[in-house]
Amino acid sequence: MNASRSPGMPRRTFLAVIAGSLIARPRAAGAQTVVKVWRIGLFHVGLDHVPPSLDGLRDGLKALGYEEGKNLQLDFRNVADEAAARVAAADLARARPDLLVAFENQTLRAAKAATSQIPVVFLHVTDPVAAGVAVSLAHPGRNMTGFIALGNAPSKEAELFKQLVPGLRRLLVLSDPDDPGGPLYRRQVHQVGVALKFQLVERDVRSQTDIERVFASLSHGAVDGVFIASLNLRVKFHSLILRLASEQHLPVAGHRKEWWSRARSSPTRKASARSGGRRRAATWTRSSREPSPPTFRSRPTSTPSS
Repeated sequence: MNASRSPGMPRRTFLAVIAGSLIARPRAAGAQTVVKVWRIGLFHVGLDHVPPSLDGLRDGLKALGYEEGKNLQLDFRNVADEAAARVAAADLARARPDLLVAFENQTLRAAKAATSQIPVVFLHVTDPVAAGVAVSLAHPGRNMTGFIALGNAPSKEAELFKQLVPGLRRLLVLSDPDDPGGPLYRRQVHQVGVALKFQLVERDVRSQTDIERVFASLSHGAVDGVFIASLNLRVKFHSLILRLASEQHLPVAGHRKEWWSRARSSPTRKASARSGGRRRAATWTRSSREPSPPTFRSRPTSTPSS
């Protein structure tokens, strides 16, 4: 895909890429017109929620003429972890859909391992180049295109957190040692900690039990805030961490607005994410016009992650 560059991420950009991925597929010749049913496999890690942008994706595709039950079939899988994502990716790839949509880093890595031929649109990933998925942001190459989430910038989050919590002296940093992106998060938080002179209290956690044990062990005043230095933990345990931190009156650093709007039953985040999904549908429509497998270009976006 040779996507044009423009500020932000216009709705039509994502819709164009999504639709383009479909239109490029050859249609069978014949005297009688047969309605092509486009098949898209979508998958996401995080059993406590579905990507808020999923409904917006459906809306955007419908507006472009792709409607479930008529000419569109969506196969969505919500799985528990990256191991399950790899199983789902292999299963989806065996069905030979017209397109795969990978929500966040875990499913993107799984999609890369599963296929080099089926076009893949990724959403809400941090650094596809560092992960070895894309050659570069301008020219990812292979069968990939999509959007990086600028909200996943740990150094900037830590800087802003310090500004919002001026008395921050000791920061609890939760990391998942099994998260491939964890070292990047920790390295950037370390750099900010040194520059802004606050102490890091680092704890490795993998499960709900680990997280509960860490919070139970904290004495009063032991830390002044919480930073989640792992996308795996943010996806799987953000609600748990937010609750446990709130019980101890500890602020939590994060860029995801729905963490708070969900806790307060606010519809704001849902509306924002839905509109983000509509923009992403444009990306799919445009990538379908490219030859298969297409050459894609990534586009950074500040749209909140799933």
